[in-house]
Amino acid sequence: MDIRYSASPNDVKRYTTEELRREFLITDLYVPDTVKATYSHVDRMVVLGIMPVHEKVSIDKGIDVWANFGTDYFLERREAGVFNLGGKGWIEADGVRYELGYEDCLYLSKGVKEVYFGSEDPAAPAKFYLASTPAHKACKTTLLTMENANHRPCGDKRFANERVINQFIHPDVLPTCQLSMGLTQLEPGSVWNTMPCHTHERRMEVYTYFEIPEDQTVIHLMGQPKEIRPIVMQNFDAVISPSWSIHSGCGTANYTFIWAMGGENQAFDDMDNLKPNELR
Repeated sequence: MDIRYSASPNDVKRYTTEELRREFLITDLYVPDTVKATYSHVDRMVVLGIMPVHEKVSIDKGIDVWANFGTDYFLERREAGVFNLGGKGWIEADGVRYELGYEDCLYLSKGVKEVYFGSEDPAAPAKFYLASTPAHKACKTTLLTMENANHRPCGDKRFANERVINQFIHPDVLPTCQLSMGLTQLEPGSVWNTMPCHTHERRMEVYTYFEIPEDQTVIHLMGQPKEIRPIVMQNFDAVISPSWSIHSGCGTANYTFIWAMGGENQAFDDMDNLKPNELR
C-alpha cells in the first residue's frame, strides 16, 4: 500500500514538479488481477484500483489490513463507493452479487466482511475505482445506476464549463456515514471543471479523471488560492486534494471525472467560493 502523509500548504509552495506529483498524484491504478491501494492521511481516505481479468479478486489482496488499519477486515470501520470504469463486471459483498456496467456505482456499508471483484469478459475487463472513508455506523449496501443519481446541470458554454454533476453517494440519494461521491460529465466544447473554483476547509476530496481522449490531457490545479500549482493528468489518473487546496482543472478536450469527499460534513454546497480573477 502506498502511504501519503499530510502536507503543509507552506511547504507545498516550494515543491518541484516531481515532488508535487509524488505527494498528490495517483497513477497506474489498473493492473491485471491486482489491488492497487493508496492511503492518504488527509481524512484517512483510501483509493483502490482493481482490474480483475482472470481471477476473482478480494478487496484486501496484497494489503495487510491489520498493519494498515488495525482491523480484522477492510470495511470493519470503513464505508466505500465503487465505480466501474471498464467492461461489464460484478462485485460480491458477503455473498450477494451485484452486476455493474459502465459508470454504475456500488455503495458498500461498514461491516461488509468479504468483498470480491470479477469481470464478465477477460478481453474487456472491468476497472473498479474505489474510494473509502472511516465510518462510525452501518448503512445499506446499495447498487446505483445513472438513473438513480441526482443530476445537477451547471456552468455555461460561454465560459467553457458547461457540465452535469451526477450525485450518486449523496444525502439526497441515500444515507451514508460520511462518504460523498459522484461523477461529473463535461459537455463537448467545455474544458473547465469546478470553475469558478472553491475550497472547503471541512472536507478533503479526491478526483479521478477518465474519458480523456487519446493524446489529450487535463491540467489539474491545486494549492491555496494565491499559490496555485498545476499537475498534468492522464487518463485514469487520480489526485488528492487537501481541505486547504482548490481543486479545478482544464482539459485540452472535454472529459469526465469522479469526485469523492470525506470530512466533517456532507453538505455539498458548504464551500468557500472564489472568483477566477482572485486566483494567483
